[in-house]
Amino acid sequence: MHHPAARDGMQNRGASDAVGAGAPSLSEHAEKGPWPMRDEPPVLALTLWPNRSLSPRGFRWFLGLLATGLALPVVPFLGSPVGWVLLPFGVAMFLAVYFAFRRSYADGRLVERLRLWPDLITVERWEPRGDVVRRWHANPVWVQLQLFDNAKVEKYLTLRGNGREIELGAFLSPEERQQLYGELRRALGAVRSGALA
Repeated sequence: MHHPAARDGMQNRGASDAVGAGAPSLSEHAEKGPWPMRDEPPVLALTLWPNRSLSPRGFRWFLGLLATGLALPVVPFLGSPVGWVLLPFGVAMFLAVYFAFRRSYADGRLVERLRLWPDLITVERWEPRGDVVRRWHANPVWVQLQLFDNAKVEKYLTLRGNGREIELGAFLSPEERQQLYGELRRALGAVRSGALA
């Protein structure tokens, strides 16, 4: 079964790039002040990032096939006025696809890391551009985990605590957010019952 998070060093990928709506995003409420540090390992550690189904090697193959496909109709007309009219359109299309894929790969560097201890839950979000890290933390006993079915985004997932509400896994597919919700709900329940203390 495909899982949206990484646990204990195993890394599985998330899926689509859904845009969240409703609660303020984590980046709108960056943690100010000291960041809680822990020496002991968390009882739950999840790392989330957008899925990129096309590998870098596949991307190179795709660009090669695209260049070939765009060049085939132009080759018979090289040297003629028709060839000079077709050539800029082919080059423009190739460059547009190339830069769109490059942007998609750059956006794929987004990472969210969730850590849960018996008395602390933390979320860190590394933005795709720059070295910006957004942080949030709260006491897991008081954290509210919500999955909204009637929001603008299907299966919209939020965490509320410490005076803030953050969006979690906006880039995951609705099914992966549902699965993440179930895992977080079980882990938070275990922490609250003292089973993981």
